[in-house]
Amino acid sequence: MTHRTITFYTRRNCHLCDSARYVLERVVASRPDVTVEYVDIDDDPALRRRYTDDVPVILLDGVEWARHCLDADKLRAALGAPPD
Repeated sequence: MTHRTITFYTRRNCHLCDSARYVLERVVASRPDVTVEYVDIDDDPALRRRYTDDVPVILLDGVEWARHCLDADKLRAALGAPPD
């Protein structure tokens, strides 16, 4: 089983982040092979400069995969079949 890592760049008071987080949490709820790391860009000046108006930003295994919104079906397809 391959373990996958999703990094979710977010910030406080971001309605797009809240919506994407809801989708993400529903998709990975039954996926023990997926770890989600939440990073608040406001805690890191370099990330805040890089992503100020672009959050949420979602990385899949270290590669940028989505910005602004998250499609549940596309994420499920990218993660592949869940483990047995």
